[in-house]
Amino acid sequence: QVQLVESGGDLVQPGGSLRLSCAASGSIFSINGMGWYRQAPGKQRELVAPITRGGSTNNADSVKGRFTIPRDNAKNTVYLQMNSLKPEGTAVYYCYANTVKPGTSFSLRYWGQGTQVTVSS
Repeated sequence: QVQLVESGGDLVQPGGSLRLSCAASGSIFSINGMGWYRQAPGKQRELVAPITRGGSTNNADSVKGRFTIPRDNAKNTVYLQMNSLKPEGTAVYYCYANTVKPGTSFSLRYWGQGTQVTVSS
């Protein structure tokens, strides 16, 4: 199993910056990808920023050029660096980890608890 602990959500003004953290523990070796989703009130959960084990990223068009997903392998932590935030960025942000059982194609996705980001003046 993998445990994910998120932190960093806050109230921020439009145009501001914020960095979210997601620390993974447990069966780290089984993780082959991590990333971030967000869910705004009344909307479906949206993929924001994925990153593969090899470090490839493919951010959503709505955040390209503003969000990045750095990571610290030594700390088993991925971040979501959000710049030039907009009010439509208000949402609960969820970290996830995709895992594959060694020697099989059996995969599971684990989720963090979510952290609230509010962009408002």
